[in-house]
Amino acid sequence: MSIVRSSVHAKWVVGKVIGTAMQKTAKVRVTRLVLDPYLLKYFNKRKTYFAHDALQQCTVGDIVLLKALPVAKTKHVKHELAEIIFKVGQVIDPVTGKRCAGTTYLESPVSLETTHLSKNLEELDLSSTQ
Repeated sequence: MSIVRSSVHAKWVVGKVIGTAMQKTAKVRVTRLVLDPYLLKYFNKRKTYFAHDALQQCTVGDIVLLKALPVAKTKHVKHELAEIIFKVGQVIDPVTGKRCAGTTYLESPVSLETTHLSKNLEELDLSSTQ
């Protein structure tokens, strides 16, 4: 009776794509917080994974979910792309529902409010004429 053992410890990881130069492979950087036992302070620890991207749908900057393969595809490729969580440039603020890049909105909230108000005024004009 043989038991197939996985060659990786992390079954699911979330990271940022930092390279797509190889065919059907994405280079993904995963950042974890590790506690220093002496200082009792958390520090960022980064690790780079190579993931199989069969459809070549990743671009640099995407936030992706990786799934560990039961058997390594090649010497370095031990994960596959499960899902693209956020495409670069298409991040939506959960509070306002507007697209944003970093801390700035891609659409100006003021211009959206004025267009929304002008649409409301047009609807009111139409209803008053009827």
